[in-house]
Parts: sequence; C-alpha cells; structure tokens
Amino acid sequence: MALSRRALLAAVAGSTLAGCGSSAGGGAAAPEAPEASASAAEVSGASGASAISEATPSEPPTTAPPAPTAATAATASREPTRAELVARYGGTAPKEWGMEVTGVTTKLPAGESATALTFDACGGPGGNGYDADLIDFLRKRSVPATLFLSARWIDANPDVFKQLAADPLFEIGNHGTVHRPLSVTGRSAYGIAGTGGVGEVYDEVAGNAHKLAGLLGHPVRFFRSGTAHYDDVAARVVADLGERAAGFTVNGDGGATLSAAEVRQELAAAPPGAIVICHMNHPGGGTAPGVVAAVPGLLAAGRRFVRLSDVLR
Repeated sequence: MALSRRALLAAVAGSTLAGCGSSAGGGAAAPEAPEASASAAEVSGASGASAISEATPSEPPTTAPPAPTAATAATASREPTRAELVARYGGTAPKEWGMEVTGVTTKLPAGESATALTFDACGGPGGNGYDADLIDFLRKRSVPATLFLSARWIDANPDVFKQLAADPLFEIGNHGTVHRPLSVTGRSAYGIAGTGGVGEVYDEVAGNAHKLAGLLGHPVRFFRSGTAHYDDVAARVVADLGERAAGFTVNGDGGATLSAAEVRQELAAAPPGAIVICHMNHPGGGTAPGVVAAVPGLLAAGRRFVRLSDVLR
C-alpha cells in the first residue's frame, strides 16, 4: 500500500481495529510486571503496514533473541512445554514490535507471482459472525484462501467450522485462543491487551493449536496473532511451537472497516507475491462485495491465488 493509504487506514481504524474488536473481553489485562522489559525498537517493512510503537522504556534492552526459524520445532523431538519456553525466553528482552518483525512472514517468496488471500475470524468481542456471501463467492470462482480462526470463533460456529475444514479449497490457520497481540511484555495494539509474558504467549498459541489439531486430525502450519502484532521473542516462541507466524503485505479491508469500493481498490492494487489480509466474520460489511468486485478482474489478468501452504514450505 502507498504511504497515504496506510495513513488513511490508520485514521479509519482509530484506537481499535474494528475487525478485531476491543480490549473488553479480549483476555486478561497485561500484568504490571512482565517477564522482560519493553522494547525500544520497532520495524517497518517494504509493502505492509508500518509497525505501531508504544512508549519507549527508559533503558534499551540488552539481550537479543536468537534468529528465529519456523523449522526449529520441526526438528525437535517433541513440542516444548510452557515451563520450558518460560525458562528459555523469560529473561530475553525483545528488540522489535509491530506487524513486520523478525520471524514474521509478510509476503510470499521472492519471484512468486501469485497472491495469497487470507481471512481472519476474530471471535468474541472481535465478532462471531460468518460472511457466507464471501465464502460462497470464493467457492464459486474456485479461489483458494487461508482462513485464520480463533478458538472463540470456532466455538461460536462449530457447524460452519466443520464445513470449512472439510473443503480442500481452504486451509485453516491459528488465530489465537482469545485473539491477543503477541508480546512477552504485555504491549497492546488498537486497545487490545497483549499477552503479558512468555507463558501467556504459549497459552495464546498452543491453546488453539491443540484445539485445531484435535478437530482437524493434524497440526496447523500458520499462526496470526490478534491485530497481527508481534514482538520478535514472541515470534520465536511461535516457531518453537512448530507454527509459522504470518503477517501481511496488503491490508485489504482495514480491519473490516473499509467500504466495498475501498476493498476493491486495495485488492486490485495488490502486487504479485502479496499476502492480503481481510476478515470473514463481519457479514454485511464491505469485505465480501469488495472481494467480489476485485477478484474477477485479477483472474482475467492472469493472477493466480494460493493458500499459504501452497508456496511457503
């Protein structure tokens, strides 16, 4: 997105990302004394939204986490326990915070010309709705997508979940247990309190991961935090738990706040290799009609759509 569009989306979203709800009911408030000091650094990337930074602590962090890799857990003999991860990272201070940090995938591999459509279902205060018009259109046009579902949304839509999980057009991703920004220091985003330490990061990721594995019969590969905010230590925890932290390149519906015309504009301008984030839990909004307006033209121009797992190994 162009810088002016990023600024517009930030103004539209205001203090809360409408597609992701508010801090009310979004999980326990962050503790006053988290396990590591807050980060002074933030990261911004080439094509996604800029990282949103909060107050800088009086002293910069001195300990950097090891370089994350999504393959870490794949080579381990078993999933690390909550206590093991707390012991491993409890004294590590993050250096990055935002939507584009080390260990978070924000675009498809270099040279990839396809576009990955991803749709979040936040659940709870973020909305338990189901946009059937959106999903029906994707099925009609055979457009694959990755669906990031929270545990709360699944619990509110068990029959719909079964239908989506059985459809090979879609893959299911982990959108957290109670839809919280992923932080080891309790940082918040859009008014939603983040996880308050390594243990709470584990609860947010593993809680829904285990739920999904039980329902699907296999583990999921991708995780997106509530609000798509992470710090780099939390992203490392995601990798150690065997999932890949997903961000985005293009904010397709501004947290389910954009009009159909604006959604169409964002999707139509998505470059090859982009990961597009939209929402599937706000029926009646601009997301479905905007997707319906944009996708046929992209298909006619030769654009290919993929699930994340189709191109990310």
